[in-house]
Amino acid sequence: MSAPLPPHKSGWLITALRNRIVQLGIVVWILFAAAIPFLARGAVPFDQPGLAAMPYRTRVGFFVVGPLFAFIFIAVTYVVTRRRTVNIGERSPERAIALRETFGLLVYGAVVLLVAQPVGHIIGTHGIGLHLTGSMFGTSDTVTPREAWSWSLYNFVFYAALPYLFFRKRGYSREQLCLTSNNVANDSLLITLVLGLGLAGDLPGSPLWRLNPHQLAAGAGLAFVLSFFGTAVPIMIFLTSILVPRYYKLTGSAAATCVLSGFTYASLHLTEHWTRYDTPAHGALSVIFIFLLFGGPGMVKGYMTLRTGNAWVHLWGFHVFWPHVSGDTPLFVRIFGIQ
Repeated sequence: MSAPLPPHKSGWLITALRNRIVQLGIVVWILFAAAIPFLARGAVPFDQPGLAAMPYRTRVGFFVVGPLFAFIFIAVTYVVTRRRTVNIGERSPERAIALRETFGLLVYGAVVLLVAQPVGHIIGTHGIGLHLTGSMFGTSDTVTPREAWSWSLYNFVFYAALPYLFFRKRGYSREQLCLTSNNVANDSLLITLVLGLGLAGDLPGSPLWRLNPHQLAAGAGLAFVLSFFGTAVPIMIFLTSILVPRYYKLTGSAAATCVLSGFTYASLHLTEHWTRYDTPAHGALSVIFIFLLFGGPGMVKGYMTLRTGNAWVHLWGFHVFWPHVSGDTPLFVRIFGIQ
């Protein structure tokens, strides 16, 4: 099986567009975008204080065109890694075993996601999602330090530690789990470029600059530690370390693998703190906005792993520092009452 998207292969775009999984992704994006005006009726019903000042059309447009921005990072990844040959499909077992492992892990992930809701309400006020309540868009609710620590611990144990130990016990090496690098220099260059590009768009006008030095240092430290264990490592292990190589083994297509990675990443966020399932329209809008928001980043994470064979690359370049430390530090300052 050839490496994903080799530079000498002609007609790769046409080949990708002929893939049924890719076609499904495009159709879902178009249908979801078209459905928003009929469901929203001029108002976005979510608790997202960070976007509340945006006009309705701008706010909707932010989500609709979001998946397109993924291709900027995919292009950067391809350019940086164009001379590398990595085939992570070879790190997966034979097709039948890969299919069973993929199905089993997806069912396990769905159970963990659903159980996290009552567990979160027992511990505190909010259900537990892949992002802490208030992450990315803020919240009008109060989040306690106990909730923050519990969120991080739950996600790390059930999405990262247990799956990692299970697959290691099955005999998979760290290399087979995409947790090693075969080109540290190239991986480091890719991390630097992707992280720099993300921060360049995130930091101008950021609330970070309104924090005093102590708030910035302590808040960033907490944001890093809790986000590292609460969302970055869980996604790395569950999705890019285990599922992405199996998606590629099963499909033989880098494009299809990226789309499946996007769908999976979005599905893991269906219980985000700002979603609403109190009415059919709100529930449909929640699903639509989740997939439009997280589908693109999921594709980028999958593609970065495909091109490098190293799941750590997306963690450092496209997850923990940006957007979580850069975007969520003020949230942690607020949660822990840092003065």
